[in-house]
Amino acid sequence: MRKNFVEELTWRGMIQDSMPGTEAHLLEAMRKAYVGIDPTADSLHIGHLVGVMGLKHFQLSGHKPVALIGGATGMIGDPSGKSDERNLLNEETLLHNQNAIKAQLSRFLDFDSDAENAAIIVNNYDWMKNFSFLEFIRDVGKHITVNYMMAKDSVKKRLSSESTVGMSFTEFTYQMVQGYDFLHLYRDRQCTLQMGGSDQWGNITTGTELIRRVDGGKGYALTWPLITKADGTKFGKTEGGNIWLDAERTSPYKFYQYWLNTSDADAEKHIKIFTFLSRDTIEALIEEHKEAPHLRILQKRLAEEITTTVHSKEDLDNAIKASDILFGNSTGDDLKRLNEKTFLEVFEGVPQTEISKTEIENGLDIIAALAEQGGFLKSNGEARRALKENSISVNKEKVQEGYLITANDLINNKFVLLQRGKKNYFVLKIV
Repeated sequence: MRKNFVEELTWRGMIQDSMPGTEAHLLEAMRKAYVGIDPTADSLHIGHLVGVMGLKHFQLSGHKPVALIGGATGMIGDPSGKSDERNLLNEETLLHNQNAIKAQLSRFLDFDSDAENAAIIVNNYDWMKNFSFLEFIRDVGKHITVNYMMAKDSVKKRLSSESTVGMSFTEFTYQMVQGYDFLHLYRDRQCTLQMGGSDQWGNITTGTELIRRVDGGKGYALTWPLITKADGTKFGKTEGGNIWLDAERTSPYKFYQYWLNTSDADAEKHIKIFTFLSRDTIEALIEEHKEAPHLRILQKRLAEEITTTVHSKEDLDNAIKASDILFGNSTGDDLKRLNEKTFLEVFEGVPQTEISKTEIENGLDIIAALAEQGGFLKSNGEARRALKENSISVNKEKVQEGYLITANDLINNKFVLLQRGKKNYFVLKIV
């Protein structure tokens, strides 16, 4: 039995606009819908996740999702919400990016089963590359007026007096190319719905208009709201840039931390959008969170669910252990399990100094490590006092005067973590 897709997305806060009749159309039979994905990088970032979740809910509702990689449109650049034109990519790079993106989408969508509604991935470069310019303006361009194109908000914004860069002909024709994608998929795959962010409404409805004018058919449109954060900062961005789904670009630890640091107001919205938890479960979590906000129940569950889906349960466990190193009762063994990248991320901003490998091989006295050679504490006297107070740890283990730091203490054969009290850290980097 098919679930009501529109109803599901509505309670999750995932619908901004939909064309009249969309809900009834989806309840009549199994339908196909597509979402366009920009292939300008070989990884998705969390800004893409709303679209991916939309496709997954579509599949869970018994319909067939189509992920469209914009190989052709990626060569042009979408003017929506942008003030600059993008760099153009070559065919080889686009193919590499498509394969990497499909692997990430496979964490969410079922591409490989025998199910009637197994997902498919297509690339608009495959049908656009052989189109000559003359054919395109003859077969497609004549059906859409310039007046119609000029009325779109994305075009108006770029042509307004506030814009200093204007708009190239290439970008102006973007909506025509995207509109043709919908017409092609309508003809070739019987795809009747296009979905996307609310800034795509103008491009999507150009497609429904082409289907009506050229084939006398009926296409549908549905958009979700653009995700914003309660504090006004941009969703999915940090000082270091995008939060990527690729573990090499954004480690599972940093990925987990991003969601864990969500504000209360955002966590309530995001747990509906970025997890597959049921309505009853989410409503119970929200009530539980309201009773004890300091426990950050919503943030923890949100971070756990999305990190497991994008990465794995093992990556989640490691991210939690890494987080506990700063705030919990972790051990030297926990530290030694961290890879170098995660270690450096956990202790980002902690002062460090370099010590030669020879000194470690010979055994470095703890007082020298703390004071004269390390520089963590101001003097040997202060180091001795701290050791007498039992407030010094090496790799989270308490040590006494006379302790020698050796190669056995090395984390990743490169680091030693010194600590005074609960919160003062210092890293020795062995060179």
